[in-house]
Amino acid sequence: MASFEVIGGNKLKGDIYPQGAKNEALQILCAVLLTAEPVTISNIPDIRDVNKLIELLRELGVHVKQLAPDTYLFRADNINLDYLESEKFVELGRSIRGSVMIVGPLLARFGQAKMPKPGGDKIGRRRLDTHFAGLEKLGARFNYDTPDIFYSATADRLKGAYMLLDEASVTGTANILMGAVLAEGTTTIYNAACEPYIQQLCRMLIRMGAKISGVGSNLLVIDGVEKLQGTEHVMLPDMIEIGSFMGLAAMTGSEITIKNCRIPELGLIPDTFQRLGVKMEFQGDDIYIPEQDHYEVDTYIDGSILNISDHTWPGLTPDLLSVALVTATQAKGTVLIHQKMFESRLFFVDKLIDMGAQIILCDPHRATVIGMNNHIPLRGIRMTSPDIRAGVALLIAALSAEGRSIIDNVEQIDRGYQNIDGRLNAIGAQIRRI
Repeated sequence: MASFEVIGGNKLKGDIYPQGAKNEALQILCAVLLTAEPVTISNIPDIRDVNKLIELLRELGVHVKQLAPDTYLFRADNINLDYLESEKFVELGRSIRGSVMIVGPLLARFGQAKMPKPGGDKIGRRRLDTHFAGLEKLGARFNYDTPDIFYSATADRLKGAYMLLDEASVTGTANILMGAVLAEGTTTIYNAACEPYIQQLCRMLIRMGAKISGVGSNLLVIDGVEKLQGTEHVMLPDMIEIGSFMGLAAMTGSEITIKNCRIPELGLIPDTFQRLGVKMEFQGDDIYIPEQDHYEVDTYIDGSILNISDHTWPGLTPDLLSVALVTATQAKGTVLIHQKMFESRLFFVDKLIDMGAQIILCDPHRATVIGMNNHIPLRGIRMTSPDIRAGVALLIAALSAEGRSIIDNVEQIDRGYQNIDGRLNAIGAQIRRI
C-alpha cells in the first residue's frame, strides 16, 4: 500500500493541464464493443480504473494498440465470450465500477452478457436496477445468482421500447443507450442523464452510424440500426479535476492557470467555486486563478447561509462536493454542504476535524462548515484516503496545512487522478510517494 508524504504550506505557481475525463472514458471504452471496425480514442487518462477496463477489454478479445501515451486503437472483431466464465473476469469486473457498462454492448451485438457485482468507491448504496430495468424493456432476460453475486443476461435481438427511467443514472443511461443503438425499432429514453459525458457518447455513436436525437436533453430517441462502423473520438478534459484545481488554488493561496478546460462543458462548476470566494478569469479556454490570501463565501440575497448541493446535470456533480467542502474550511463565512445522492460520502470530515477544521456533521448527508478565513491554518496529520474524491480533498487539505501529513491508501487517488503527485510537484508542491 502506497502513501503520500505531504509538506504543506507552500504556494504553487504555474500552468497545469487536466487529464482526460475518467467518467467519460469508462463508457466510451465499453462502446468499442459495438463494432468490429477500428475505433481510435484520444485523451485517455492513465489511471488505475481506466487501465483495468482496457485490460478487461483486451482479455475479452479486443485488439488493443497504444498509438501514443493517451491514444489507443481498439478493434473488437474477435470477441471471446468464454472469457466471461473465467475467474480473471470476475476479479477484474469486481474491481471497477465502470465494468457494468459492457452489458449493454454485449447484449446488443452478441445476445449475451455476464457481470459480477462491480466495485468502485464505498460511498453508500449504488444500485443497478436502472440498468437492468431499461435493458429488460429492450427484451433482455436477467438472472441474478445471489450466492456468487453474479448477473447473467441473454436476449434475442433487442427491440426498441419506451421507458421512463426511475433515476437519471449516467451509467444506466449509457448502458441502455448502447443497447438501443443496435435494437430493432425505436427506443425512447425519458429522464435520461444528459451530462457532457453522455453527450460525448451520443456524438461518438452518431459518428459510428447510430441514429440518436435529443442529445443534450433528458429525452433521447434512438432508431436502431443493423451495424455500426469505426470512428475516432477525443475525450473531454476531466471536469472533476478542473474543479479540484480550483479548490487547491484557493486553499493554498496559489496562482494557477488551468489549461484547455473546455469551459462551456463545465456547467455550474466555475460558478460554485466563485460563490465560495474563489476568484478566476476566463482567458480563452484557460482558467486563471490569481493568488488570494483570503476568500469569502457568498450568501443568498436575504443574507441566509449558502447551501451547496449536488444535482443531476446541469446541476453540480456530486463528485466535487468533497472538494467544495474542504475549500470552505479556510474561507470567510459559513456554508452548508448537502450531499443528496450518497449517504457515506461525507464521513471523511472526521480527518478534517482532526486537522483543525470547524465542521459539524449534521447527518450522513449534510455538513455545516464554519470557515476560518486562513486565520488558523490546518495542521498536518496521518490519515487514510477512503475513496477517490475524498482522497483528493484530503490531499488539498494537506497541501494547505502547516507541517507534515501522511495520506495512506493513495491507490484510491490513483484510481481517478493521473500522476497527481508529479504534476503538482512540477508547480511547487512537496509530495513524496512512499
